[in-house]
Amino acid sequence: MAKGNMSACLPITLAYEGGFTADRRDPGNWTGGAVGKGTLKGTKYGIAAASYPNLDISRLTLADVTPIYQRNYWRPLGAEALPAGLDLVTFDFGVNSGTARAARTLQAVVGADVDGVVGAETLKKAAASDIKKAIQSLCARRLGFLRGLKTWATFRGGWSKRVADVEARGVAMWLAASAHADPKAVLLEEAGKADAAAKKQRRSAGGSTVLATGGVGSNAALGGEVNWLLIVGVVAVVVIAGLLVMKARQNRERAAAYQALAKVS
Repeated sequence: MAKGNMSACLPITLAYEGGFTADRRDPGNWTGGAVGKGTLKGTKYGIAAASYPNLDISRLTLADVTPIYQRNYWRPLGAEALPAGLDLVTFDFGVNSGTARAARTLQAVVGADVDGVVGAETLKKAAASDIKKAIQSLCARRLGFLRGLKTWATFRGGWSKRVADVEARGVAMWLAASAHADPKAVLLEEAGKADAAAKKQRRSAGGSTVLATGGVGSNAALGGEVNWLLIVGVVAVVVIAGLLVMKARQNRERAAAYQALAKVS
């Protein structure tokens, strides 16, 4: 179990939550929760003035924010009793997208009742699960959720890399806690799997693009009339190709994250 593992998990999450910012255009930086409303105090370590109007945001330290993250995220997710690595990916997901969503995703992954409340059943199922598989499955579902957000186009680069890095770090934590004989070999194996998946997806995307452009060029018009059925089919193929390219990029990021950790293992 991951007793006391918050001290290892929190710095990883805070590295993505960022340092101090006081952008006037961000409503979260104002104590009133809207631009120009209240006092501009900013955000630090993910702690925003809109949610914590009485705090001196710019002067917050790690010691100041640790109890906040423990109270609002770590404890509600039962992270103290989750297996090492699975605690990190659940916690980071909760900080980024809400504890209820992270809890439900965890429960779905380990086969517990999906009620959004991490209790004894969820913890028991998590402890008995294939931890590495659970970590990777939770991160895949997290990325699927993020891709469905309207803001995905704006933040996809940072979000995708964050999830890839947290996944790899979660697996590395699990390996360390289980005293695996050769963690480097496991990390390199996962990097190889992700890289192979990326190459396969790129090949499939390239083949789909060739098929689509060839179809449009030769058959878009029949007898002087537009072949709308064919065009719709071509558009669908192009969309699929785009999704394959995106997944290939994400798997390359996963491969890079695993490779980076293997170098220091």
